[in-house]
Amino acid sequence: MPVKWVLHWVPSAGATANTQIMNEISQCVESLNGVKEGRWKSIITFYKPITREQSMVAEFPRDFLGISLPDQPNKYYFIIRGQRIIFEADSNIQTIMEKLQSYKSRVSLNFEGIQYQVGDFQLRVGKVSPSHSESMRGIVMEVEYLPLSSIDKSRQVLEDFVDIWKETLTKRSLPGQFMHIEPNYTEYGLSDQYTSQHTAVQYATVMAQLIATVQTAQQVRN
Repeated sequence: MPVKWVLHWVPSAGATANTQIMNEISQCVESLNGVKEGRWKSIITFYKPITREQSMVAEFPRDFLGISLPDQPNKYYFIIRGQRIIFEADSNIQTIMEKLQSYKSRVSLNFEGIQYQVGDFQLRVGKVSPSHSESMRGIVMEVEYLPLSSIDKSRQVLEDFVDIWKETLTKRSLPGQFMHIEPNYTEYGLSDQYTSQHTAVQYATVMAQLIATVQTAQQVRN
């Protein structure tokens, strides 16, 4: 599977992600001769345990995430970030969980937008918003280098592309920048050969960063 980087938008101090920034980012992709290939959507769900006794809540993992990815419509990924655990299940596991009533969805976030082809790269630019709401909580971007599936071998190519991409964005003087944080995949038992589990781990990492960004912005306003 081709290696993918998931980047997230870090707004400048006092700024927030909005539709205008999203549109300008999309225009930048098109300025690199990006060809639109359709829409994409990933969903992250935060789960909380269903327990009758409050004292038992502490025994369950707090940051229990479920992730659905457009590349793997028949799969569902669970991550417990605190313990660096990831596992893959069939997508019908969500129905089973509802019937078992062991966990319930606390909140779901949609990552959705447009997919582009730029030479040997596939780019996805999307907004982050809560399910059943249009309010934008962030912007993400996937950069996928199609020829390689080795994380180490593709790193330099991806770094070079992201540098060019950031340079293109700089010309727009947007209030913020994209950031890529590479998780330590070995902590999750993942190898150098890229898989969808690597993507899920990246989304969990991005999610933590987006939450931190929102909290920082709220503190600044207060």
